[in-house]
Amino acid sequence: MKITIIAGARPNFMKIAPLMRAINAAKAAGKNISARLVYTGSDEDKSLEPSLFTDLDMPRPDAYLRVDDTDFFQRMAGIVVAFARELEKHPAQIVIVVDDLTPTMACSIVAKKKGLKVAHLVAGTRSFDMDMPKEVNRMITDGLSDILFTAGMVANRNLNHTGTEQAHVHFVGNILIDTLRYNRTRLQRPVAFSIMGVKEKEYVLLTLNRHTLINNDAVLKTLFHTILEKTDKPIVAPLHNYVKNKLSALGIHSERLHILPPQPYLAFGYMVNQAQTIITDSGNVAEEATFLGIPCITLNTYAEHPETVSIGTNCLVGEDAGALSAALDRLNKGEWQKGHLPERWDGRAAERIVQTLLEEKL
Repeated sequence: MKITIIAGARPNFMKIAPLMRAINAAKAAGKNISARLVYTGSDEDKSLEPSLFTDLDMPRPDAYLRVDDTDFFQRMAGIVVAFARELEKHPAQIVIVVDDLTPTMACSIVAKKKGLKVAHLVAGTRSFDMDMPKEVNRMITDGLSDILFTAGMVANRNLNHTGTEQAHVHFVGNILIDTLRYNRTRLQRPVAFSIMGVKEKEYVLLTLNRHTLINNDAVLKTLFHTILEKTDKPIVAPLHNYVKNKLSALGIHSERLHILPPQPYLAFGYMVNQAQTIITDSGNVAEEATFLGIPCITLNTYAEHPETVSIGTNCLVGEDAGALSAALDRLNKGEWQKGHLPERWDGRAAERIVQTLLEEKL
């Protein structure tokens, strides 16, 4: 069984790493399975720090499609052409795509047009907002997929409501947790902690990356004012330059706000693991917070995995400063919800995926 796995952006690798290990373990055990890893971007992509693949204990991609266009249509077209050529040179039987990015949708279309089976990892997530580009990507990719791997029962219900045949849906659990469990003893304390004088379990971790939020000056200023007003803890914020520059332009600063550059995987994982509280706009970070039992406030109106809210430690406040203030009040009063681990967030999702693939009739 020849498999091609697609990575379209840095976060995809966190979910692909355990899958690569599970495939290689099955191959070493004598199973007829192999995987080729393809990155749709360039090997010079600055978001892929040199330590990334070492940190994740995974091989580098076998191929780079080198499509880096920022325009959606040019990027979509470039990936379609480049991936079609990749499959001509290196045939596969199954193409695995991850999450909800443009490369996810583009490569699933190419695979189906070539008569290959498509497996969608983290299928069935929905915002139910068709004005969101990622929602369109999800709907198209799920619709084309022959094998749909889900992280929770909410995703299963979403697929059921769209008429997906349940025989194609496999509830394997959250593969991001596989990576977190595997690396928990490998996390590395950032040198910056000693320089800043930050102590473990005594700081707020803040991450921001969503452009629609960052580009709304009035909302961003109000949210930061609320955060600084409602917490007296140091705020550790690993941010990209465009976010840092925006905060500087808006005059947002505080002696308690420690802005750092984006961190390598193991260092950022340490920051998440040792935070007292997390404020983020990232679904992945919210999932990690639920696994670790850390209170998390998400600056968004939906969660890719609603389990983080219903039974985990996550709270959605959108871009509403009032809701953020109320959440921080609950936190300060010690009234935060006690989270539980969602079903099958046990670090064995990759094993279930490989077992399903091995049982697949090609």
